[in-house]
Amino acid sequence: MSAPTAVRSLGSRAPALLQEPQFRRYWTGQTVSLLGDEVTILAVPLAAVLVLHVGATGMGWLRFAGLLPALLFSLPGGAWADRRGRRRQTMIFADLARAVLMASLPVAYAFGALTFAQLCVVVFGVGTLAVAFDVCNATLFVSLVSHEQYVAGNSLTSGSRAFAFVAGPSAGGVLVQVLAAPLALLADAASYLVSAWQLSRIAPVEPPAAERGKGQLTAGLRFIARSPLLRAMLACVATINLFNFAFHTLLVLYAVDELGLNAGTLGVVIGAGAVGSLLGAAVSGRVVRTIGVGPAFTVGAVAFPAPLVLVPLAGGPTPLILTAFFAAEFLSGLGVMLLDIAAGSLQAAVIPNALRSRVSGAFRTVNYGVRPIGALAGGFLGSTIGLRPALWTATLAATLGVLWLLPSPVPHTRTLPAPLPDTTP
Repeated sequence: MSAPTAVRSLGSRAPALLQEPQFRRYWTGQTVSLLGDEVTILAVPLAAVLVLHVGATGMGWLRFAGLLPALLFSLPGGAWADRRGRRRQTMIFADLARAVLMASLPVAYAFGALTFAQLCVVVFGVGTLAVAFDVCNATLFVSLVSHEQYVAGNSLTSGSRAFAFVAGPSAGGVLVQVLAAPLALLADAASYLVSAWQLSRIAPVEPPAAERGKGQLTAGLRFIARSPLLRAMLACVATINLFNFAFHTLLVLYAVDELGLNAGTLGVVIGAGAVGSLLGAAVSGRVVRTIGVGPAFTVGAVAFPAPLVLVPLAGGPTPLILTAFFAAEFLSGLGVMLLDIAAGSLQAAVIPNALRSRVSGAFRTVNYGVRPIGALAGGFLGSTIGLRPALWTATLAATLGVLWLLPSPVPHTRTLPAPLPDTTP
């Protein structure tokens, strides 16, 4: 078989959405950007710990700085995005600006000028631009994907996230070992440039800009409040995220200071364990079709946080510790993919296009807004009761988020609801 014929054969076997050039370019940019983000998730806290010698309280403030923009700007950002329209242009600008900010850290480190204050300012700026990108992304996604393809589209984008979970920490750990933590951040800066380039190559038909009027800022919140399905989903994921971010604020510090793991080993083990995310992305579409989208979301709400209890259980010889870390990441990765794909599909189905950015912004305000609170709570708990007890507390509390779903319609919603008309209530 000739090379061109082989390429065409492989292309014909690709998922239907990836055979569409517009979606393929969008998906490629997102995949590369997510990979760079995963490098940063490991490299930034390692830069704080290994280069600037930050403790538990400082780690809490660093995490807080990166997550605070979601609380401050998601609601007005969603209203602004719907009023402005031209969401793709906003996303391209956000990518380019994030590349510049992220590149400033390795430059400062190279000149011996990196400080904890700069680290906090940069993660705050990157977080602010992420809000602008993400509130636009929800609308861009449904401009590229039909209602019947929501589960398939979310499976592909979640598969990209799963791939990033696998490759990102491993690449980040190796880059930190070879280049030092701040220099590893150049990978994320480059990934934003790739994302901007791919977005510049698509031209989706976006919903028109919303009309100006009173109540635009709170329209998304009011829509969620009136939707029993969205209301329960938001309460559930916000509870999980509150305590999950308390957990992850302390994870690197716990692994390095108490368990004695080095950056390379930690990155490789977390990355290998994240193979569970790849498996979850591969099978979640089938699970959703088999048990229903609502029951799949409910199962994911438990299967995501519960396995992390293996981390504070870890102890003894290093191989046993690494096995516990691997199992926790593997099983949690399965759960988070099931949760994300079901959640993304339900949200895409029930939110009308005319309100999509505003509802996305309102959802982020609560769901992401609790994350800086969780980060500060993690730092406080780690400083007061110790790292291991704090990890126990955070993991068990996150698992209780499923209780919000039990009296709601979510566990009984087997198929995606029909699309709502594009009118603002």
